[in-house]
Amino acid sequence: MTDLKTILLVEDNPQDEMLILRSLHKINLANHVDVARDGQQALDYLFGEGEFAARRGARLPAVVLLDLSLPRIGGLEVLARLRADPRTRLLPVAILTSSDEERDRLRSYESGANSFVRKPLDFTEFAETVARMGLYWVATNEPSPPGDTPTIRHAP
Repeated sequence: MTDLKTILLVEDNPQDEMLILRSLHKINLANHVDVARDGQQALDYLFGEGEFAARRGARLPAVVLLDLSLPRIGGLEVLARLRADPRTRLLPVAILTSSDEERDRLRSYESGANSFVRKPLDFTEFAETVARMGLYWVATNEPSPPGDTPTIRHAP
């Protein structure tokens, strides 16, 4: 049995979500993509809380594709909380945003983002960019050593 890796997409724009999911499906990574539509939902998913309490003990995703402009809790706050918690401090987080603000890029890297990618405006370029990101983070990237961030569990 192959070890399928999960991608967590945190995206509140339905059109962008659909395009990202289609782009990832098109490259046949055979991975599962879970979607959170706001920052609080992403945190609940990653920490196995709230509506995702049944995920407690589950493996963390291979990568989080995180938009910055999110309802309830913004992307930078989500990133800060992930980096502050020992369970998720090494979890790869790639910012995927429409922001072209240099301060957003700087703040993302200062907050511990592993990557910052601007969503291209062109449909074809957007799809190609997402496909390259998916291939890199799931098929090419070497994750942190086992034991560093293995599963979702309650903080000590």
